Amino acid sequence: MIVGSGLRHVKKTMLSTGAAVALAAGLLAGAPAPSQAAASQACDIYAAGGTPCVAAHSTTRALYASYNGSLYQVRRSSDNTTQNIGLLSAGGYANAAAQDSFCARTTCVITVIYDQSGRGNHLTQAPPGGFSGPAAGGYDNLAVATAAPTMVGGHKAYGVFVAPGTGYRNNNTNGIARGDQPEGM
Repeated sequence: MIVGSGLRHVKKTMLSTGAAVALAAGLLAGAPAPSQAAASQACDIYAAGGTPCVAAHSTTRALYASYNGSLYQVRRSSDNTTQNIGLLSAGGYANAAAQDSFCARTTCVITVIYDQSGRGNHLTQAPPGGFSGPAAGGYDNLAVATAAPTMVGGHKAYGVFVAPGTGYRNNNTNGIARGDQPEGM
C-alpha cells in the first residue's frame, strides 16, 4: 500500500526528529564547561562506532566537534527578515547573543533547524498532510524563538518549545531509513 508506506515514512521521520531533539535535550544536562569545543560530540561518537548520524539537529550546540555552521534560522515579526544563528566556536555552543540582538524589541520564530550531518536534512515548517496541525489541512505553527531559554555548559541558548500545533518536517530526506530498513534513534 503506497499510502500506508508513505504514512509509515512520515511517522518514522517524525520519530527520528523527536529522537534528535531528545538527544540534544539530553546534552543540556551537565556541569558548566569552558567555551572551547569538546574533542568529540554525540555524532562523532556514533560515527566512530560505525553508525554515523544521517540527521543531526540542535538549536543549542554542535553535534560534531568540527561543525562550525548555522544551527537554525530565525525570522522576526517586525519586518520578516531572517538571520542564521551559528556557534560561538567550532564544535561549541549556540550564539544566543546574536539571536537576542536580532530579535530585540520584537518576536522571532524559528524557521529552519539545520542538519549538521551534511546531508541537507534540514527541518522546516511542517506542511499540510501530517498527523496534526493548527487547522485541518493547514501548515503547522513555527516555534517562538525565545520560548525555551536554557543554559548549556554555562552558556545561554534557546531550545525549541513545541506547543500543540507546532511542527517541523522534511519530506525529502537524504540517507534516512525507509520502510522496513533498519535504523537507530
